[in-house]
Amino acid sequence: MFAAQISTQTAIVILVLFGLAWVSFGWWLGRRNRTVDDFMLAGRNVGLALASATAMATWVTSNTTLVAPQLTYQFGVWGMVGYSMAALGLILFAPMAKRIKALMPKGFTCGDFIRVRYGRGAWYVFLVVSFCYAMGWLISLGMAGGILLHSLSGLDYHVGMTVILAICVGYTLLGGLKAVIATDFIQTLIILCGVLFIGYVCWQDVGLTRIYETVSQEQPQLLNLLFPAAIMFLFNNIFFGIGEIFHSNVWWSRAFAFREGIGKKAYLISGLLWLPIPIVTGFIALAAPALNIYPPSPDMVGPLVAAKLLGSVGAVFVFIVVFSALASSLDSLLAATSDLLTEDIYRGILKPGASNEHLFKVGKWVILGLGLLTWVLCLPRMTTLGELLNFTGAFVASTIWPIVFGLYRPRLGGLYAGLAMLLGTLLGLIAFVQIGFYVAALTSCLVSLVVCLFGLALYNEEFNWERLQRMEK
Repeated sequence: MFAAQISTQTAIVILVLFGLAWVSFGWWLGRRNRTVDDFMLAGRNVGLALASATAMATWVTSNTTLVAPQLTYQFGVWGMVGYSMAALGLILFAPMAKRIKALMPKGFTCGDFIRVRYGRGAWYVFLVVSFCYAMGWLISLGMAGGILLHSLSGLDYHVGMTVILAICVGYTLLGGLKAVIATDFIQTLIILCGVLFIGYVCWQDVGLTRIYETVSQEQPQLLNLLFPAAIMFLFNNIFFGIGEIFHSNVWWSRAFAFREGIGKKAYLISGLLWLPIPIVTGFIALAAPALNIYPPSPDMVGPLVAAKLLGSVGAVFVFIVVFSALASSLDSLLAATSDLLTEDIYRGILKPGASNEHLFKVGKWVILGLGLLTWVLCLPRMTTLGELLNFTGAFVASTIWPIVFGLYRPRLGGLYAGLAMLLGTLLGLIAFVQIGFYVAALTSCLVSLVVCLFGLALYNEEFNWERLQRMEK
């Protein structure tokens, strides 16, 4: 059992203050948004400091602050190391961001690339994969907000989830990507300082020796470097993280929004900054047995340990840090998924002749609708954050090779790209059900690679890169 570390009244006050601050900031930043480029891509003129901060902050999400401790608590050393390897996604995407900007200077979404590069059949498959992943991530973030408040204050899960969603939808709706990037910069500073401080307190107050001795006695498998499930998770998470970034419009939209020559540097810096954070957040989970903390759900272990270490005042600090991490991802995902639905589904399929002025208005309604849909799907808390996120791994890992080969090799056809994503996803989901969540992304990635290699060997027609410059319909 656990006791709330801060009062319900304090939690409500923090939420109200944060909500007013972020929504007002979003309104102020969004006053000059006049075009689709302004709203969706911040005018395509984001500099290095903001670019690095928004990429890093967006990747510090519920995965890092809540799920990394959960999986360390379940898988031990390989749990924290496995999560840190997700930094490879940002680092490897760095040169790709430069090529994306060069190939598609007028692009809006990753869907634009798939449609022009591979044709409508593969595009339809990709849109389904992307939407399923986006909704899985959105739901996990909404759940994480409810779990956070419930863990620290005892406030009802549904209340916390609703309020955090409402705040993020509010300032994203008013400010678009400008508001998302600006708030991410502030949230990055909070996250970096907060996580490092919590890790330092854990090291000082509990100590490595005490943590090692307690874990050795109570959960020795967590220190076993040959723990089979943990080793599988390590490799699975590498491909999961790469797939998440390579395919998601969250990262493509930033490649389009960053100023010329900025993307490669920004993603490399953000990846290096992000790398140690899962190690720190995972490390504090290993202190749980030494502090006599046995959470009712493993995804609550991170905030409970941090609050225990820092006391009631520190719990407020923990709340602000984790809230910042959640908001920095939730706002980015709302904006990027809205862009994908507005540009690819609405203009690409439903209303091809829609003007930019019309899309500017539609994009705001889509953000509102996404927020409402996420809220409805978060109401029944049916699983843990780790299980939900790794379910989506089967979807995203199937897109890695169609994206990579599509950007650098002109001879992969749309039929093979579509089959790679479809078969990779289906067999990854089967592995998820029949074996475990820690092999879903790995299976999906391998199947997709095999199909793409067949495509490269059998398909002879070469793609004309100038078609991406022209953004053919």
